[in-house]
Amino acid sequence: MVESKGFFQVFPDLKLEHNLTELLNLVEVNKISTNHTKDAIRVYMTGTRIIPKKSIYMVQNEIQKQMFGRTHIHVQIIENYILSKQYTPRSLWEEYRESILEELRSSSIVMYNMMRKGSMEFTDENIALLKLEDTQINKTKSRELYEYLTEVISKRCGLELQLSVEYIKPKAGKYRKQMEQQEKNEIAEILKRNKELRQQHRQEKNAENPQSEEGMQKNNMQGNTRQKDKTPFDGQAENSKQSRSDKQKGSGRQGSSILQEEKKASYQKRDYYKKSNNPDVLYGREFDGEFIPIKDITEESGNVMIRGQVIFCETREIRNERTIILFSVTDFTDTISTKIFVKNENLPEILEIIKEGIFIKLSGMVMLDTYTKEISIATIYGIMKGSDFRVKRVDTSVEKRVELHCHTKMSDMDGVSEAKDILAQAIKWGHKALAITDHGNVQGFTEALHGMDKILGDYKKKGEKVDFKVIYGVEAYLVDDIKTIVTDSKAQSLDDTYVVFDIETTGFSAAYDKIIEIGAVKVINGKIDSKFSEFINPLIPIPFRIEQLTGINDSMVMGAETIDKVLPKFLEFCGDCVMVAHNADFDMSFICKNAADLGCDYKPTTLDTVSLARQLLPTLNKYKLDAVAKALNISLEHHHRAVDDAGCTAEIFVKFIQMLKNRGISNLDEVNELAESTEESIRKLPSHHAIILAKNELGRRHLYRLVSDSHLKYFHRQPRIPKSEFLKYREGLIIGSACEAGELYQAVYSGRSDEEIARLVNFYDYLEIQPNGNNMFMVRKGETTLENLIEVNKKIVQLGEKFNKLVVATCDVHFLNPEDEIYRRIIMAGKGFDDADNQAPLFLRTTEEMLNEFSYLGAEKAEEVVITNTNKIADMIEPLSPVHPDKAPPVIPNSDQTLRDICYTKAHSMYGPDLPEIVTERLERELNSIISNGFAVMYIIAQKLVWKSVEDGYLVGSRGSVGSSFVATMAGITEVNPLSPHYYCESCYYSEFDSPEVKKYTGGSGCDMPDKNCPVCNQPLIKAGFDIPFETFLGFKGNKEPDIDLNFSGEYQSKAHEYTEVIFGKGQTYRAGTIGTLADKTAFGYVKKYYEERGQHKRVCEINRIVKGCTGVRRTTGQHPGGIIVLPYGEEIYKFTPVQHPANDMTVKTVTTHFDYHSIDHNLLKLDILGHDDPTMIRMLEDLTGLDATTIPLDCKEVMSLFKSTEALGITPEDIGGCELGALGIPEFGTDFAMQMLIDTQPTTFSDLVRIAGLSHGTDVWLGNAQTLIKEGTATISTAICTRDDIMIYLIHQGMDKELSFTIMESVRKGKGLKPEWEDAMKAANVPDWYIWSCKKIKYMFPKAHAAAYVMMAWRIAYYKVFYPAAYYAAFFSIRASSFNYELMCQGRDKLEYFLAEYRKKKDSGTITPKEEDTIKDMRIVQEMYARGFEFLPIDLYQSQATKFQIIDGKLLPSFGTIDGMGDKAAEAVVEAAKDGEFLSKDDFRMRTKVSKTVIDLMSDLGIFGDLPETNQLSLFDFA
Repeated sequence: MVESKGFFQVFPDLKLEHNLTELLNLVEVNKISTNHTKDAIRVYMTGTRIIPKKSIYMVQNEIQKQMFGRTHIHVQIIENYILSKQYTPRSLWEEYRESILEELRSSSIVMYNMMRKGSMEFTDENIALLKLEDTQINKTKSRELYEYLTEVISKRCGLELQLSVEYIKPKAGKYRKQMEQQEKNEIAEILKRNKELRQQHRQEKNAENPQSEEGMQKNNMQGNTRQKDKTPFDGQAENSKQSRSDKQKGSGRQGSSILQEEKKASYQKRDYYKKSNNPDVLYGREFDGEFIPIKDITEESGNVMIRGQVIFCETREIRNERTIILFSVTDFTDTISTKIFVKNENLPEILEIIKEGIFIKLSGMVMLDTYTKEISIATIYGIMKGSDFRVKRVDTSVEKRVELHCHTKMSDMDGVSEAKDILAQAIKWGHKALAITDHGNVQGFTEALHGMDKILGDYKKKGEKVDFKVIYGVEAYLVDDIKTIVTDSKAQSLDDTYVVFDIETTGFSAAYDKIIEIGAVKVINGKIDSKFSEFINPLIPIPFRIEQLTGINDSMVMGAETIDKVLPKFLEFCGDCVMVAHNADFDMSFICKNAADLGCDYKPTTLDTVSLARQLLPTLNKYKLDAVAKALNISLEHHHRAVDDAGCTAEIFVKFIQMLKNRGISNLDEVNELAESTEESIRKLPSHHAIILAKNELGRRHLYRLVSDSHLKYFHRQPRIPKSEFLKYREGLIIGSACEAGELYQAVYSGRSDEEIARLVNFYDYLEIQPNGNNMFMVRKGETTLENLIEVNKKIVQLGEKFNKLVVATCDVHFLNPEDEIYRRIIMAGKGFDDADNQAPLFLRTTEEMLNEFSYLGAEKAEEVVITNTNKIADMIEPLSPVHPDKAPPVIPNSDQTLRDICYTKAHSMYGPDLPEIVTERLERELNSIISNGFAVMYIIAQKLVWKSVEDGYLVGSRGSVGSSFVATMAGITEVNPLSPHYYCESCYYSEFDSPEVKKYTGGSGCDMPDKNCPVCNQPLIKAGFDIPFETFLGFKGNKEPDIDLNFSGEYQSKAHEYTEVIFGKGQTYRAGTIGTLADKTAFGYVKKYYEERGQHKRVCEINRIVKGCTGVRRTTGQHPGGIIVLPYGEEIYKFTPVQHPANDMTVKTVTTHFDYHSIDHNLLKLDILGHDDPTMIRMLEDLTGLDATTIPLDCKEVMSLFKSTEALGITPEDIGGCELGALGIPEFGTDFAMQMLIDTQPTTFSDLVRIAGLSHGTDVWLGNAQTLIKEGTATISTAICTRDDIMIYLIHQGMDKELSFTIMESVRKGKGLKPEWEDAMKAANVPDWYIWSCKKIKYMFPKAHAAAYVMMAWRIAYYKVFYPAAYYAAFFSIRASSFNYELMCQGRDKLEYFLAEYRKKKDSGTITPKEEDTIKDMRIVQEMYARGFEFLPIDLYQSQATKFQIIDGKLLPSFGTIDGMGDKAAEAVVEAAKDGEFLSKDDFRMRTKVSKTVIDLMSDLGIFGDLPETNQLSLFDFA
């Protein structure tokens, strides 16, 4: 006989989950056998612990996958058990029932359903009655089921079972009236679906020519057959033109020769890529047959027919005027890619056929794509119209339910469905409301709001009205901070007698689990006295996980007394003492429950040492017994054994008594007074789920306050809401008990005392129950049984009846449809959850589905909890908008007059006391528009911020189209003067706007005009004006919301943010919040890793399909880089949004809006106070040179020459690697892309540069658009569309309506293109075709004012580059160089050239990294600096600065930050350490600066330390 071996002796390399590994360590393998074909093996094994059948199947799969790989070997495990005598058939059934059902489901679905609908009732431990419905099929199969059950229980598990069978009548129909109507609805749905299918079938079969009877005759003659010639379309013809096979010829497809000729003639009239009269044929030929699921396609599949949805489509142009259309098709089992080669002239037609979202049928040949190395459909024979074949669930119930517990993608990496999709489905099903209740946050509210707007708009277009209410709520993390440390205190003295005890149990529920050990210690007068310790026989097997945790097994308790004998002894030991335990609710629930079972009403005073520890040891992070013991230096050797844990807890309690006495506390009432909650203590309390719904507008604001505080004050891993705070703001809110993670469910499941459960029930407005599938994870873990889950729900329903609380049934929706669970599964796996593959069925259910789920409650009660009560809750709630609908601009007193005064004061200082008419007219037109629309306050805010920055020495650059406003110019907000080009005199106020000389520059820049002296006083005239219409900014009606964006110095940005509080007052400004969601790349990584870990190969196109379902899930929060939200004075922020810290970082003071700022910027003012390098660089240049940047002329010829040659720099292109221009390092123009634009356009004026800046910042404005037009000679830099203003000005010039011109400009600049009627109007105004073509290509456009502001800044920096080169390079390397490297760049010109050549080789070979590419950019500026004759000094330990370069004796001294690996903080530490005196050694340097050894070694290699010794130690040789 072969000796048995341990499981892992037989399978030593098998890798399994830890828990499963532990179980299998107890298993012996008796035998392994195989069949005669060697393609299957059986593993016979014996264990002493029950292993769930799902785990057995998992082991089978892992053996097959890990041991045999791709070899098709079937593995089957035959298990037998030698169980302890604690097992009886009854206890085995409770533990093994789910495994039996799992086994039946995989072997016989009939018997599975028999068992699922039937029941096994035990009249004794060994006697059972199998009750089955009295049906013919049950009677036929009952013998087989009987034999299976006795086989499993008696033979497999070795227990004697007496089993009999009884047949019972099927249950009568439920709520007959509703069911009859529901059946009618279901029949109507089926008929509708059948009609659609018949119509689709007819279309597939109908090949007639609908334009003639002749076609019908042909069809009749040919029957349903079609000639299936393959298409010769664009290279996809058959390689061989051989005749059809005999099989094809014999299939009734020949037809007469006349018909064949007629068909050929008809082919010639049709598109040559379409080979059929059938209108359903989109491409190629017609086909018919069975479709293969895409998941079943293999490389050997050959010709296949599939149906599915196109989910991806893109084109790639290739040679010979041809294009590849690549597209992916999914049938939702898998996805496959394919492609078509088309001539460019046919591309538009084909793209009308193949576009994302359509359903098609496709016939083609499967091959391995040599490029992607994946299976694809390489040759397409035909494409036909398809329809959505997915079976969609419908809610046919007469009365509908309301879902009150629903998570969206905003539910913190937990929900995976869009709010709008969930709402759309609920509306389609006829539900009247749905609650959005994401975990801990309300960021899904705005998603729901915008989603509803779109849904309602779609229904309105169809002429339908929707009456639907979104209920706004949150699944809160509720903290019970009102629970006392001592329960039922009677002011007992600390010197009274206490019993400190602990128990070990078979599980966590006092209602369903058993005590297996009690240990206790009596404490009298603060000293340990006597002890109590007993094992208890639970009369059931001890679960394996409990044995692992406690070390207690069946053999240790089988000889012990039962609870009815031990508990009276324990209660006698306790007497009327105060009971003390660590997590006392758990231990006392078991004691009280078992005492009640024995008829004893035991309700002692109880003290919880966990709660007490939180008060006495507030600095601990966790309060488990071992953590508290360690903090108090108390030994705990055998944790999770009752007697040892009780002894340890007693020692802790004795120390706590002394600590309490030291605080002057002498009795238990005073102990309870100690338990005042603080923010810190609340963060450490355990949390439970609860649903909070906003009932009305007051409730919405209260909810926002609670959510804000949960993030700002009480956040610790989760945003927590303390009960005490909830009670303060309860008005207007409804609170429900939530899911199994709610405290009520936990209390009922755990068997807590009636008093405790009553306390909890009274706190809630309604109680919640959920489908059993939601909580099956507890059954899988072995914590409970399905029957117990049902019992808990029934008890909650009874509590509702007893306490007059509504009980509602909810789904706890986390994904919309059952098939969507894959997305949540992948995300949960990505987060590290072990049970990610066991997704609960958390989808949105129909009314019928929910009634079926709760049928065990009886028909009436099921209808009550599913339909009646959910609708009652919905009816309590008023319709709400989650975002305050009205505008709420801030108020600054007298802002209208202040703005007018500032503007006229500035205008008079420039143009004199008698303003030119053009100035007055423009000012008045703008001021009237701005003031009448309430925008003056925004101008004043911007003015205050800019003036403050300039006062502090930092210029501010304007962004966007604010430079279009002359009022902004006069208010000092922007330097861009939008008036037409003109001269004016600062001395005598002469101005010139209308002379022919000036008019020549209309549409251009005033600075391009020739220099001129004042004809009145002979002083040089100022040249000004960029000719930008105000309407670009605010529209012709002046009511477009102004967006004043400002570029502050990055160094000054934080001060500008602080200054907003000075303007508006503390608490009136908040940073604009953002929401970070799961991005495509991250989601792709999650999906790929998920399948790789499970050994499953997925095509990239299928991964991309699944990625789409995972993206957009909320991952974190953040802040806009410069956005400030301003709250009107006197308003509460909770009227508009909750607030929080960015990314919930409790260490920062920054407070952001909880909603993404886009969701609220339509009613709250958002200031864009952005940080930018240009103002910072100009400030440094001014400090280094003493030259005021605002005095730099904008018509300097030397500066202009930089954009055409290197002459002004005194070097040649050969000196700098062939670069033809001197624009390297100049903002806006220093990139290769921008410099190529300069070469192509050959600018000669400042105005040209503005237009080029507009082109470079647009999307699809230059490449494939203006560049093409300029090269062809169709347009010039002056006539091509460069900025958005060009469009409006040109269309008005062509005689088009001003408002329409503005509308077209707005549409084009946002990439929305042209409407047909607009094109007609443009053609009627003689707008050239090339101009219309150009407009339609554009995706995004820059405003001229923005371009002008950028070029002004760039020009000034270029001026310093020409005339103050050392300062320019010092500033550039300090501020703009992102990858400056001392080792590569500061060791002389020769080394620089060597490294630059090496990096360029890498770039040419495609092996360069993004960081190295950035390094090349900085190297080129260094190369230019060397060419101009400048050098670097070596870094000096005592003179170099942290991040800024210095100029010393005409040379540049690099900063410490240029050393590779030296971060900014480390560099600052070096500078600070150097202030404390010279470094004695490298060790001294390391100790004082904390710089890493790697960086120190590099510094040493670079010679920065000079002759500094390694250590401070002296040796005898030092004195030699």
